Amino acid sequence: MKLLLIEDNPPLAHWLTQILRENKFSVDVASDGEMADHVLHTENYDVVLLDLMLPKMHGKNVLRRLRERHNAVPVMILTASGSIDEKVECLGAGADDYLVKPFEVRELVARIKVLIRRQTPDKAAEIHCGDLSYDSNTRQFAIAGKTLALPAREHDVLEILMLKQGKTVSKNALVNGIFSLSDEPSADAIEIYISRLRKKLEPSQAAIMTLRGLGYLLKQKDDSQR
Repeated sequence: MKLLLIEDNPPLAHWLTQILRENKFSVDVASDGEMADHVLHTENYDVVLLDLMLPKMHGKNVLRRLRERHNAVPVMILTASGSIDEKVECLGAGADDYLVKPFEVRELVARIKVLIRRQTPDKAAEIHCGDLSYDSNTRQFAIAGKTLALPAREHDVLEILMLKQGKTVSKNALVNGIFSLSDEPSADAIEIYISRLRKKLEPSQAAIMTLRGLGYLLKQKDDSQR
């Protein structure tokens, strides 16, 4: 799950980044409106957390430009303003949620998960691929009810494939989905994570297929693969 946090208050941005990373989110940070607008031109995110009072470009203009480009990424407004008029204006401009500072971190994380769940074909909290299950509330995997513990990067790769189950996910999409701007992206690393995941999924009814030149596909094994 890759988030963009647009916040010009360094201590708050640092604190939120740490909290979100502890909750297994990959987080990029933009400290002003122009930087945010540029990053949103070049990167893909699952959710954008947008402050309104930003230097160089107001948050509402960032939102407006994003929607003018027909980018449908969910946007949650994080602001100190509890004005009903402003809330109505932001929601009317294309925001998906609005949270007033100060807020409870548990509520923020819960709302982010709801926004992400809305993007999946099956909006149920638990998703299945054979006996492989994924709980979007806890973000945990299990095989036949037994928890499947994964290192962070492998977890991120399998999470993307699970949420896009039945659809081909390109290697480039996986690179963009698991590496933040501060990381060194590596396509070769994706192949390593896929190889490790395949071994860990061997006891399950789920398999990661390679579609040469296209990417990877998570699907339920047929009888010949079991």
